[in-house]
Amino acid sequence: MWRITPAGHNAPTPADASSASTGTLAARLPSPRSLMAPLDRPLLTQPATADFQLSAELRASRDRARDRSLPLVERLDAFEDLFESEVGDTPLLRARNVERACDLRQIYLKFEGGNPSGTQKDRIAFAQVMDALRQGYERITVATCGNYGVAIALAASLAGLECEIFVPERYHTRRVTEMERYQAKILRGPKGYEETVDASREHARTTEAYDANPGGVNEIIQLQAYGQIAYEIYDELRDAPLVCAVPVSNGTVLAGIHRGFQSLHRRGKTSRMPRMIAGSARNANPIVAALSLGLDSCEDLPPESVRETATNEPLVNWHSIDGELALQAVRTTRGWGHAATDKRMKDMARLLRDQQGLEVLPASTAGLIALVDAYQEHDLAPDRYVAVLTGRGR
Repeated sequence: MWRITPAGHNAPTPADASSASTGTLAARLPSPRSLMAPLDRPLLTQPATADFQLSAELRASRDRARDRSLPLVERLDAFEDLFESEVGDTPLLRARNVERACDLRQIYLKFEGGNPSGTQKDRIAFAQVMDALRQGYERITVATCGNYGVAIALAASLAGLECEIFVPERYHTRRVTEMERYQAKILRGPKGYEETVDASREHARTTEAYDANPGGVNEIIQLQAYGQIAYEIYDELRDAPLVCAVPVSNGTVLAGIHRGFQSLHRRGKTSRMPRMIAGSARNANPIVAALSLGLDSCEDLPPESVRETATNEPLVNWHSIDGELALQAVRTTRGWGHAATDKRMKDMARLLRDQQGLEVLPASTAGLIALVDAYQEHDLAPDRYVAVLTGRGR
């Protein structure tokens, strides 16, 4: 069994813990009985959003979303108000000082730090919680390296859902305290991220919790949520940029943005598709490895070859869940992949702080690095370039 442990403590794992991720790992929908059962669990008894400030109007929406005595349609309407008011519409900034430093003009930074938890993960977290609420779930689970867990914990607390978050034992995230502040239960696993995802999926199946992990039956929800980034870029530029550079781990963000630009192009809103660029950590991501080696598919890396550090953790995977979608997006748009060292990512984050006034997660600069380090090799014409960045967190 998995053990709930307080933040900062690595409790001994029982001998049978490693077997928790075995068996059927596919998420399943709850039984009709569980969907129709009365939601008689108590409301959260203390504010789970003490450090997340809401206006009086939105506090009223939060209270309605969490009130299980109300009809479901009213709770959904209230949560949608929170979702639309707080998530997305992040700034697209012209980075003139970065342009001067990198000798490349018209770089725009899509800064996702304006979302409630400071990253783009809020987009899919709120969408998943909305779906869980609509289907009648009382609890939600996910595996995380840090940022997605905080986003899910926050969204679940606003909707009045119980939240159970699996964190790999060897990961260094400092965001566990934030998850617990939003009343999430933290469950530590003994292995890496991929095995912890399996454990969370199995937990969802056996406890009838909503499975908010990447891929699976929820893949379309996540791709659509990230597709909003493309729509927001279009709203500012009134066309697609020549290049859109994205940091990749599972590949879901890049695949979702690509899907959004596909929709815009099909409808005649844009004159072109942007070239999609994938940036990640060196020797630690199957998407970038496949692009570098010219492979036809996104092949898993040997797990023992992947080394996590405090800097690269948000990017590293031996298996990228949406890697095939991301690889196809890069290939069909004539994009490329590029791997960055920890030092290069930290240096770029420092440049953005000192020259542009932006505090960003160093790992999120991998896409921007892929653009500025490799653009001369790809003979890019003067045009507009966009790089997606994440704000605070780890």
